[in-house]
Amino acid sequence: MTTEDPTVSEPAAEEPQPGEPVTGPPIPDPRRARRRWIVHRLVRDISSVLIISGLLLVADAGVTLLWQEPVTAVIALIRRSEINQRYLSYRTAPLTRADRRVLHALPGVGARLAFLARREGREVQSGDAIGRIVIPRIHASYIVIQGTDALSLEKGPGHYPGTAFPGLGRTVAIAGHRTTYLAPFRHIDALRPGDQIVLEMPYGRFTYIVQYHLIVLPTALWVTRDVGYERLVLSACNPLYSAAQRIIVFARLRSRTPATQVQSAA
Repeated sequence: MTTEDPTVSEPAAEEPQPGEPVTGPPIPDPRRARRRWIVHRLVRDISSVLIISGLLLVADAGVTLLWQEPVTAVIALIRRSEINQRYLSYRTAPLTRADRRVLHALPGVGARLAFLARREGREVQSGDAIGRIVIPRIHASYIVIQGTDALSLEKGPGHYPGTAFPGLGRTVAIAGHRTTYLAPFRHIDALRPGDQIVLEMPYGRFTYIVQYHLIVLPTALWVTRDVGYERLVLSACNPLYSAAQRIIVFARLRSRTPATQVQSAA
């Protein structure tokens, strides 16, 4: 009696006949295998780079939306370390003997402030620090740079060279970024009538009170014109992440506090 075998087995291999070539599994080509490995590794590395780049772009966009553009913020920090701050104090840029004689000869604080404002305007160069702007409402405090060219604005808010320095009874205009290079003016849209803006100059402290703000085209150069009294004009791109418009904040001089050198000249 035969017994069933439920398993599956391979048929017995036939014995090769005399003179018949012996065959076996193909021998892999090592060069082809290496090429396949290189291609696989290259595809994997490119995929990893693309994934990481995508994640970084998403992170950059998120940080920019919530705070500011991080790459230019680092650039701005480097640029700030390069600022010439000599003119921020009379200790580093002292008055000459002739300047002091003129100050003593001038009749009042207003005349002395105007004299020093004109002096500063003549002395500073594009990219130099000229003072500090403090905006309590939006917790902003930045060194102000002379000039509104691209390189100057990378360092901080920039003073329009065609406008006056504080103390001359004319328009003082300052521009700043809202999303890049530390975004000093990011929140100036939050300023309301009555808010204070302070300019600290080496020759005095000037406090301005916000009047109103407007949205204008980039070609609205009239915003920096003199109006018969001293006012401060802040400008920045609008809306956020766009340069299609400008947001302009107007503020009128409320008070001025002369520096020690001005008071001692009385």
